[in-house]
Order: sequence, then structure tokens, then C-alpha cells
Amino acid sequence: MNARFAVPVLAALLAAAWAAPIAAAQAAAQAPRPAAPQGAPQNAAPAARPPQQPAPTVVLQNVPQTAPDAASQGAAPPAPQSSVQITQPPAAAAGPVYIAPHPEDGRPQVPLRELAQVRGVRENQLVGYGLVVGLAGTGDGTQAKFTIQSLANALQRLGVVVPASQIRVRNAAAVMVTANLPAFSQPGTRIDINVASVGDAKSLTGGTLLMTPLKAPDGRVFAVAQGPISLGGSFSVGGAAATAQKNHPTTGTIPGGALVERAAGIDLAGRTSFDLELRRPDFATALKIEKALIRAFDRDAAHAIDAGTVRVMIPETLRDRPVEFLAVALDLPVQPDAPARVVLNERTGTIVLGGDVRISRVSVTHGNLTIAVKEQPIVSQPAPFAPGGETTTVPRTSLEATEDPGKTLSAADGVRVEDLVNALNKMGVTPRDMIAIFEAIRAAGALHAELVVI
Repeated sequence: MNARFAVPVLAALLAAAWAAPIAAAQAAAQAPRPAAPQGAPQNAAPAARPPQQPAPTVVLQNVPQTAPDAASQGAAPPAPQSSVQITQPPAAAAGPVYIAPHPEDGRPQVPLRELAQVRGVRENQLVGYGLVVGLAGTGDGTQAKFTIQSLANALQRLGVVVPASQIRVRNAAAVMVTANLPAFSQPGTRIDINVASVGDAKSLTGGTLLMTPLKAPDGRVFAVAQGPISLGGSFSVGGAAATAQKNHPTTGTIPGGALVERAAGIDLAGRTSFDLELRRPDFATALKIEKALIRAFDRDAAHAIDAGTVRVMIPETLRDRPVEFLAVALDLPVQPDAPARVVLNERTGTIVLGGDVRISRVSVTHGNLTIAVKEQPIVSQPAPFAPGGETTTVPRTSLEATEDPGKTLSAADGVRVEDLVNALNKMGVTPRDMIAIFEAIRAAGALHAELVVI
């Protein structure tokens, strides 16, 4: 077939191929719908369909393969080639995400273990004094007499007798070792320890802690520490004229550096009751804990003694399983009472609002007074050839006071403090000025919350 006739034929075939599905879709749209079954409501809404993505766009292009001036030179016209380009539209954007408040007054429910702890089940603090060796000339100097004496005593216990006056080393440092012993720790358990220099050591980099007993306040040894010290990226280097330091190279940690030698904790066997100590004593929270325990077990399961203590009775069926009882009880959800409190940090200008804090009717007028004091000393010189004259400096002080016009804000009864803060922010009040305003509102008796200044 001649190429001149092939082009129209190809175009007709492509047109027929694309027209067939379009005609079928139009015929389906015009076809009568089937009648609804007998008894079905005539105005029933159609079944909900899942959202469909937009259909892709199809573009048909004819792209010639030869130069357009080929026909003018007597050559055959170029044979067009059809290319199909499918453009997929972007997916529909997801809708906005909403965080629904808690159904009960918007206050969350937390496990009981976050609000209270079993009396007697707590950590115990340990402390010890030890030596760190292996330092590259960054240990304690000769002024730290206790380091030299401690090193002499350690050598003597190992069978090496050296007078303390003859020890001149810079690779040892005296340190204090601290740790927290968790409740129910058994012998052989490893705990983390912290190491801090006592003398004038410059760095503990590369040091190793010698065996150090860790004692409780009663003097009993509960753990023994030993091992290489980790500074967590801290270092200290220097020369004759310059030094460089990162973080605190005189403190470090030893993960798992102490072995527990004596068990600590309370005996749960044979107990019929436990006392729960609230982390933040509050009468309302203690009463809610009592009600949650009664709902979970029985009416005699709990009794609130005061704002900080709730006594829990173990049911008869769980007397021989106190661990199971405590696990279930401490996992109960409780809605704590949020106190109305405003915390102010004057150093950083931070304001934290807790609970539903409200204020009474009050009117606030606030203005700024800026005082600038500048010292510009001038030099006074005597006249030329003046007898006995001398050059002297005369102080000159300039004082400038600027008072901004005050801004007044009135609040009605029951206004929340959050609304007051937003209004003050719109007025351009700085956080430090806002702290002064809250203190003045509290002095006026209009702030119905506890004001804590840290």
C-alpha cells in the first residue's frame, strides 16, 4: 500500500478504536434503570460509593519524523507516528486530622501506677569513694593530698608499701561514685553508676575505676563498682597557650558498672494490705483512686486515709498471689484531678497554665517605662602654656526616660486565663511583663488559682 494512502487509513482506525468505548459508555448512561423491587421506598438514597480517583487524561499526538521542508524538495511527505501520553492526576489530599477530646470533661485517664506507688517499693541511693587510674597526665596534682594518701593505701592493701610523700603521679584521680539501687534488686544484678572527680583533675578520659564499695545511708554495702569510664563525647585538650573543652570531662558514667551484693526491697508474702502513696497528694484524686479500686474488686478493697495515702486490701481469692493483685490494681485507669495552678519562671519568662484556671472581673492597665543612662566622658585640657595646668577626664552623664502610653484590658467574670494570655499577646505584652500582670491580678484577689514562681 502506498504511504500516501496509509496515513488516512491509520487515522481512521485510531478514531474508530477511540470512539467505540465512548459510544458504549453513552449508551449505558441512556439505558433505562431497572425498576425498584416491590415494597422498596421510592425516595431511598442510593448506596454510598467509595470515593473514586479522577480519570487519567489521554493525549494523542502526531509527531513527524522528518524535516517539514522535505515535501518541498519533491520527497514523499513524512509518515506521522502516533504517540499516546497518559497523565495521571494527583491523588486527592486527605482531609483535616482532628484530635477528639476525652469524653469526660476533656481530662485523660492514666494508669494508677502513674499517680501512686506502693509504700516501701522505691529506689535506694548509694554512694562510694574510689580511685580512677590510667589517666594520661590529666589526674589530680600534688595539692590533692587525699588522692595521694588513697593511692598509698590501695597499694598497701595489695602488698606494695610506698610512703605517701614519695608518690608523684598525674594519672590517678579521686572520685565520688553514686548509684540508684532499684527495688527488688537481687545479688548479681548490674546497675548503672555515675562518677565525678573530687580533686583538681582536668579530665577522666581513658580512666578505669578501681573496685569501689557502694554504701547506703546506714553504712551497709549493697553494691561494688568497677570498670572503664565513659564520658559520652566529652574531652579536654590543651597546650601551653590554648585549651579546648567540650561538656564536662570530669564526670562520666559506667553502664552496668556495679554488681548488687545485697538484696533490697519489702517482703510481699503474707501481706493482707498495701498502702499506696500519691505522688502529688490531693483529696479528689485519692477519692477517685478509692472508687476505681472498689469498682474493680469489692466494696472493702480500698480506703482513702488522707490526701496522700490510700490503703488497699487484698481480696481473699488473691491473698496467695500479691504480685498478680498489684499488677491488676496498678493498671486500673483513673482520671486525676487537675489543680488550678499558674507556674511562672521569671528567669526565662515561661508561663505554664494547669487545669481550668479562671479569673474574676478585673481591669488591667499596663505601660512600659524605659530609662537609658549613658556615660560619655570628655577630656579637659588647659590653655596653652598655662602654669600648673594638666589634662583630666571629666565625666558626663545623660539620662533619658521614655514612658509608653498604658494599655487597658477589661475581663469579665469567669474568663479563662488562656483567653487573657491570648489578649495580652495581641497587645504586644512581653512574657516578663505578663508575669508582673499575673502577680498583680493575684494580689487583687481576681486569680482563682495557685500562683507558683520558680
